Amino acid sequence: MQLVATDLSYAYPEHPVLDRVDLRVTDGVRLGVVGENGSGKSTLLHLLAGDLPTQTGEVRRHGSVALVTQELHEEPGRTVGDLVEATLADLRALASELQRAAEAFDHERGDLRELGGLLGRVEHLAAWDADRRVDEALTRLGAVRDLDRRLDTLSVGQRYRVRLACRLAERADLLLLDEPTNHLDDSGVAYLTEQLRTWRGGVVLVTHDRELLDDVATAIYDLDPSMDGRPVLYGQPGYHSYRLGKAAMLARWQQRYRVEQERAEELWFRRDRSYEGLSDEWRPPKGSQKHRRGTRARIHVKAADRLVEKLGAEAVEVPPPPLELSFPDLPAMSPGWDPGEPLVELRSPRVEAPDGTAMLDLPGTRLAVPPSGRLLVVGPNGTGKSTALAALAGTAELARGARTLRDGVRLGVVAQERRTADGGGGAGRSGFDAYAAEALELLSRGELDPDHLVPVAALGLLTEEELERPLRELSVGQQRRFDVALALLHAPHLLILDEPTNHLSVDLVDALTLALQRTSAAVVVATHDRRMRADLADWPVLDLSRA
Repeated sequence: MQLVATDLSYAYPEHPVLDRVDLRVTDGVRLGVVGENGSGKSTLLHLLAGDLPTQTGEVRRHGSVALVTQELHEEPGRTVGDLVEATLADLRALASELQRAAEAFDHERGDLRELGGLLGRVEHLAAWDADRRVDEALTRLGAVRDLDRRLDTLSVGQRYRVRLACRLAERADLLLLDEPTNHLDDSGVAYLTEQLRTWRGGVVLVTHDRELLDDVATAIYDLDPSMDGRPVLYGQPGYHSYRLGKAAMLARWQQRYRVEQERAEELWFRRDRSYEGLSDEWRPPKGSQKHRRGTRARIHVKAADRLVEKLGAEAVEVPPPPLELSFPDLPAMSPGWDPGEPLVELRSPRVEAPDGTAMLDLPGTRLAVPPSGRLLVVGPNGTGKSTALAALAGTAELARGARTLRDGVRLGVVAQERRTADGGGGAGRSGFDAYAAEALELLSRGELDPDHLVPVAALGLLTEEELERPLRELSVGQQRRFDVALALLHAPHLLILDEPTNHLSVDLVDALTLALQRTSAAVVVATHDRRMRADLADWPVLDLSRA
């Protein structure tokens, strides 16, 4: 297997995303791709897979390719079984082809090389074992195994796990994965890690999961700009090695920029002095060779201009300051509140699916979040983490139990499935317009104090240029950043965050984790992110696997 991308650039009508990408992936290479949201990570995977036509540069592939994207839109009526059958069809066809070739083989005049090549392909793909592999992958990833279930009735996470299981079972020569751990619990991540470490072909992996980069990446490709404007390949394995390498590169870039700026200031000063020599005040009295002196001054000016122009041609660009999260100063309470009274409380909550089965059932349990309180919700897929957060937020109807919300409490909620993905928050409007509409809606409901409005442009989550574009044109990660901004808009007393690291860049994940630890507001987080859980290990924990 071999994949080679050369001088690959890509631009959408609104903005460029990739510039001069060069990469090479062969058997055994597991390339982690990182970069800020909107830097073109998902676009790069589609170009490598051939789903997008190249604009400049080229992509050469030798071998089969399998891509699992973040966004999975299924045709109405298609079932889990249909997807499994499509996965197995090619493998079964290959096994049948080998059987026919073996039965029809002429042992006197047949071409053994052709038969051997076919046999090698079947052995490489382990085609005879495909049914067992699909069933194992579905089970280990916690995916739906009911073959009659319609895919369009499943959640985004459930659909992703089914698709990922089928792709892993296919054993393609090149595996392209976009944020594969977003919808996996610990056992699912462990299975995926095991599969990637032993993958016989090549892997290109877009992920914010720092632990996964440490565990599987043989190299890291950073799409963020470098000193020459091109992406950078960090050849040492591991996330920490990448961070050290990037920090050193930025230090060199910044140092060169400082030197260039100092030199530019000196040359501008010299040119200004030369221009002063052309002024009437500088010129000597009549009869003292004024033309000769003036000509000499013009020569100095031209020389200074040439030096400035030369410097401009050779100078590096200003190191683009990465977006830095500027987390607002959120309140713990409003004036006059009793600090001993919880902001929100749940007693013996039970939430049921339409068929009456329990999505969350905690008899005899009291969940109370005090001002400035902390709660970390953990547990495998299917134990009800998202449902528990929805019950706390008041968006899930209780079949039993009670929820009490303190008067005047402002809630900031980030759900696992993004609001801007389905039109919520005004996906067709610009970020500024959607943010203003959300503010007016909160104000009409009495949930916004105009004196505590948090300006979206001040958060460091999105640039002004990105906020001026329609939300539907933003990347998945940029839309996720906007959802975080919406949750902070009205300076909430309580943040309820469901898988907050999903789709975010690794730099923002680090900054957000630190902000959640330091904020005065109360925070409830449900997450599979192993590094975030380790960082928040001193918080009270609700483990739904033991409930």
